[in-house]
Amino acid sequence: MKLHAVALAFLAAALAAAAPAGNELCLTCHDKGPTFDASIHGVIGCTDCHVGYKAFPHADNPPPVNCAGCHAAAATAVASSVHAHAGKLPCLNCHGSDPHAIVAVSDSKSPMFTLNIPATCGQCHGNTKAGKDLGLKDVYSKYAGSIHAFGLTKNGLIVSAQCVSCHGSHGILKSGDPKSMVNRANVPDTCGNCHKGIKDPYLAGIHGAKFTAGNTAAPVCITCHNAHDIADVNTGAWQAAETSRCGQCHAGRFNTYHDTFHSQVSQLGYAKVARCWSCHGEHAILPTSDPKSMVNPANLVKTCSQCHEGANAGFVKYEPHADMHDRKASPVLYASAMGMNFLLIGTLGFFALHTILWFIRSIAESKEHRKP
Repeated sequence: MKLHAVALAFLAAALAAAAPAGNELCLTCHDKGPTFDASIHGVIGCTDCHVGYKAFPHADNPPPVNCAGCHAAAATAVASSVHAHAGKLPCLNCHGSDPHAIVAVSDSKSPMFTLNIPATCGQCHGNTKAGKDLGLKDVYSKYAGSIHAFGLTKNGLIVSAQCVSCHGSHGILKSGDPKSMVNRANVPDTCGNCHKGIKDPYLAGIHGAKFTAGNTAAPVCITCHNAHDIADVNTGAWQAAETSRCGQCHAGRFNTYHDTFHSQVSQLGYAKVARCWSCHGEHAILPTSDPKSMVNPANLVKTCSQCHEGANAGFVKYEPHADMHDRKASPVLYASAMGMNFLLIGTLGFFALHTILWFIRSIAESKEHRKP
């Protein structure tokens, strides 16, 4: 009877050695059962990934797992991306360190679930040891304070933009690559995936027209809104700073605006005050000569009436960009400014001379009083 049992055991061992390994057999030694069964790969066989294990007992050093066997398209995209040299099995850097516990990206437990993506990318692209060792910039902290992150992490809006929304998932390229989603030439299309209602007016405006015509200096979304630390445009702090940003390209116009009541009130921190876009529009900015422009002479009364109730034809004759230094363009203002300057200089000069002469006299009188 004992001999019969030993023979059956040898026969079972021989059959196991001759047949492909099933999950049950693998899991008798490798305790991955509950974790693996719950993963997205729980429906496939162990040897589908561990192709080096063909018989048992198996070799100690089988060929490494190759995700490209099933995920060919993703593997090809990663191979040509900035993450091409991110280790022997770069997939695990983003999808989870345990290859047997990988879940679908639609699962909230996945590192690549929409709400978790910023923190996952921030492991390298944040102020972390890994990021510093790799020499990567800390963009995570900038994103964490942005309006996009606020919508995602504070309000739980999974439609809010995160890293993948702008950079892509597997074929992530450097911003200098013409094929990159964040290349300057592609930024309007990338942002337009979510902001369709802004992209179309922008392209219809003077900035978008110059951009479409190939003018590399023309503003795009990130010129005004930044790339990662995108702020809420409704805050007074952003609006006050944004007028200066407009001045980076429109220096002359900004200097004349800076001299106006509008600008001075703005610098005091008031949010409800006219700024560049109040008169020129936000995205569909058009030249003055365009009949649809907010600053076309035919539309000025309507534009000014947004703030100044009762504005009329006489009211809009006010020149918001009058330059007191330009004698030809603003002769009256130039003459007034020169007159005021001469008056100020003359008055201060007179009192300065008076003070000096009085000081000299006081010294002379002081000496007279000291004589015996």
